[in-house]
Amino acid sequence: MKKRLLVVDDEPGIRQSLTAILQDEGWMAQSAASGKECLRVLEAERFQVVLLDVWLGDGATLGDRLADGLEVLRSIREAHPEVVVVMISGHGNIETAVKATKLGAFDFLEKPLTIEKTLVVVKNALEHQALLEENRQLRGEREQRSLIIGESVPMKALRQQLLLMAPTNGRVLIYGESGTGKELVAHALHEHSLRARGPFVEVNCAALPEELIESDLFGHRKGSFPGAAQDKTGKFQKADGGTLFLDEVGDMSLKTQAKVMRALAEQRIEPVGSPTSVSVDVRVIAATNKNLEEEIARGNFREDLFYRLNVIPFVVPPLRERVEDIPLLADFFIAEFTAGYGRKAKTISPEALVALAAYRWPGNVRELKNLIERIVIMTPQSKIERKHLPALLFRAAPKGGAGHEDGARKSGGDLSTLQQARAAYERDFISRKLEENRGNVSRTAQDLGLERSHLYRKMKTLGITPG
Repeated sequence: MKKRLLVVDDEPGIRQSLTAILQDEGWMAQSAASGKECLRVLEAERFQVVLLDVWLGDGATLGDRLADGLEVLRSIREAHPEVVVVMISGHGNIETAVKATKLGAFDFLEKPLTIEKTLVVVKNALEHQALLEENRQLRGEREQRSLIIGESVPMKALRQQLLLMAPTNGRVLIYGESGTGKELVAHALHEHSLRARGPFVEVNCAALPEELIESDLFGHRKGSFPGAAQDKTGKFQKADGGTLFLDEVGDMSLKTQAKVMRALAEQRIEPVGSPTSVSVDVRVIAATNKNLEEEIARGNFREDLFYRLNVIPFVVPPLRERVEDIPLLADFFIAEFTAGYGRKAKTISPEALVALAAYRWPGNVRELKNLIERIVIMTPQSKIERKHLPALLFRAAPKGGAGHEDGARKSGGDLSTLQQARAAYERDFISRKLEENRGNVSRTAQDLGLERSHLYRKMKTLGITPG
């Protein structure tokens, strides 16, 4: 994509000659004769760089403010911070240049302009703008990776717990079924922690063969085993000063568990084949879809490592326990995939949402995301109806576990509308929490991350009797 530049100068000769020079270099260049016109053009079109004259001579166009280039620069920085501005002046002095720099100008050119100097500054400005854009995209991707969607009671409680625990250095163990978003929670913990500027390094313990995971975690020295042609830095060292995420930690071998245990206890690691150890400073977040206490009883997981990791336990609820979040998640994924595939915006009908709410979602949020992607690709219509959903969603629940529709009706609800389905599941979830806490409303409110009075109002609305 060609870079777009805007030349702003009240002298027609300067505008025309400078625009022509930039166009000869292969860039798309436009011009504006005043600060008012410049701001109007920037509202209508996207530019990477603006070359802006310090004195425009259109004082009446910006109300009571003096419409010199510095005032226009201030307006550009406020409304279009992604645009890089280069100031131009025939009346330049050190004081003006310093003021322009403080207001956010990238560079300063003095008239009469030379082609060589102008092109060098413009190329530097374009490179700077490209770096800014790359940083914005990376920041957006990081925010996307840590975005936790959901307004259900369990998700509000999870977010509250996350904000409370993230700024500490305590180790975290995240429990949850496959596809619930354990990695998302790990990213969010890192982004809200004191180590947010440090690296976030992930290790999938289930994806690496046993003979390679030790090298991957701790690194190795050249020649330490067949195939070790050069030194390798392990994930513990790469995460130094940041966060190390051990995904599916329950699949780690006992031999590797012993070394991880030692690394956590001493904050030192020993690369394979190295006679010396290396100090590391990492916060470890682990995740598992297994019941580690059962794995300990079977002899598959070290009890001492479990207690090292399980300082702060997090439980990510399955999608069937937060069915009221399905519309929010569906809308989010529809927007993501329509933008990604260049499709027109789509909406989802209430009937389709009721069908989504009735399904059990064994693959949890990941399964919902994959299904929405398929629908966006395969459905040309702007509205997703019930008929566009795959037949899988309408199959009966497997033996041994009732489907959501049956579960909701047993709770006294009806899935004829999404609101009724949401109320049924919320009623069931709060009732179970009350039962776990032996009817103690204060303790239940604390578990759910709600004010006691708020929980009482919700219980009254849902027809739940205390005790």
